Amino acid sequence: MATIVESSRSSTPVSGSNANSGDCRSPKNDLEAQQTTACSEETSQSTNLQDISSDQGLQDNSNVPHLSLPRLFWFFFYNFGLFAWGGPVAQISMIKQHLVLKEKWITLPRFQRVFAVYQILPGPEAAELCMFFGCLSAGRLGGIVAGLAFILPGFLLMLLASYLYFLAGLENIYVNGSFRAIQPMVSAMILRATHKIADHSVFNHNTRKIDPYLVIAGLCTALNSALRINIFISLGLYGVIYSFISHGKRIIALCLFILQYVVYAIYVVFRGVPSPVSLALGIAKTPFLPNLFALGLVAGSLSFGGAYTAIPFIQVEAVLKGGWLPARIFLDGIAIGNILPAPLVIFATFVGFQGGLADDGLGTAFAGAVVITIGMFFPCFLFTIAGHDLLEKLVRNKFLSAFFDGLCGAVIGMIAIIAVQTLHSSLLVSDSMTAPVLPQSVTNAESASAAVLYVVALAVLYKFTNKYTPLILVAVGAIAGQFLFV
Repeated sequence: MATIVESSRSSTPVSGSNANSGDCRSPKNDLEAQQTTACSEETSQSTNLQDISSDQGLQDNSNVPHLSLPRLFWFFFYNFGLFAWGGPVAQISMIKQHLVLKEKWITLPRFQRVFAVYQILPGPEAAELCMFFGCLSAGRLGGIVAGLAFILPGFLLMLLASYLYFLAGLENIYVNGSFRAIQPMVSAMILRATHKIADHSVFNHNTRKIDPYLVIAGLCTALNSALRINIFISLGLYGVIYSFISHGKRIIALCLFILQYVVYAIYVVFRGVPSPVSLALGIAKTPFLPNLFALGLVAGSLSFGGAYTAIPFIQVEAVLKGGWLPARIFLDGIAIGNILPAPLVIFATFVGFQGGLADDGLGTAFAGAVVITIGMFFPCFLFTIAGHDLLEKLVRNKFLSAFFDGLCGAVIGMIAIIAVQTLHSSLLVSDSMTAPVLPQSVTNAESASAAVLYVVALAVLYKFTNKYTPLILVAVGAIAGQFLFV
């Protein structure tokens, strides 16, 4: 404004001088000229202010309240942690509605850019968004406090549920009956989640269309899992392959694609078909506390696209390679995680509890639940708190961005295989689930009932998208199990 005023003042004497020296312009024309100049200057100023405002929209923190750490903890605990029902979509929508649209802590474009960054990072996006807003309010320590406040209710409830599950007893026919009915419903949830994740994971961000190369990456990762090729090899390989494709180097990508199966064929000739445990790293052969922490840490680092990405890795390590967690109990843990107000990765708390229980009793069970949960959430805390700006620079790197796109496409195939495996497990009747050995006719009837529950649950999940649908399904399944399997 000072510049404009000074400019107006300096122009006045000039006009006066011109008039005194015999300027032919009339006073009316001179006034119109000054009004036009002022209007032009005001328009220019308004445009500049709009541009500045637009630029500051992505950096402006003036609307963010600076809360003390106790108040910040209670704010996120009460507003988000206690009401985190319905999975990641509902949780993210709740945070967006409250902090962006209602409280206006940041602008909507800025929120969308932040969310885009967190989508390609491992860990639950809702927890990462809480940490981001906590950082804006009270610095890095505020980010840690906000993240803990969001996670804590679900963690405590899962810890309590794990203990009650232990008290009920694995041979309790009523508990087993309920979970027997819930298991096929959980399998349906995993298949539905696979479809949801695929909706955005196989789309090309530039063309906004389905990318056939990402679809192929998902299908081939599923094939590789069936061939028992380690999941880390598939994820890394298809990330690199898609990076080359995105940069027009299709010949190199094709050579890498063919090379993976040539190497596999050579391996089979000399070593035979890999065993199912070859899919695992073997970091949790026994459920010692350091192993449980490592299991959570690696699973948390792999959770691109949400918790369902962590499920395959934990299943392979704990159920197949380690053998210390029965498949049916693993499914029960996922079922419990679906009905709690928490990120679904909280099912790892249940796994850690069961691991500690198998290792050294109830005391170690609680310790196991804590250490695996710390490991699971550590990567998302690290990436979010360490530096969002650095992450944005990495995302803008075209090669790394394409690598993450290829990795996310490959993840779909990995989750799809788990959806099939969990369906198979939920339809079978394990001999350990009931004391007596059941007649074949009874086991066939139970498998048929489980199949019906699976189909019904899948239909309900596609028909109703309310955030409470999984919770209602689990409750109905628990009741139905008392009539079908007890």
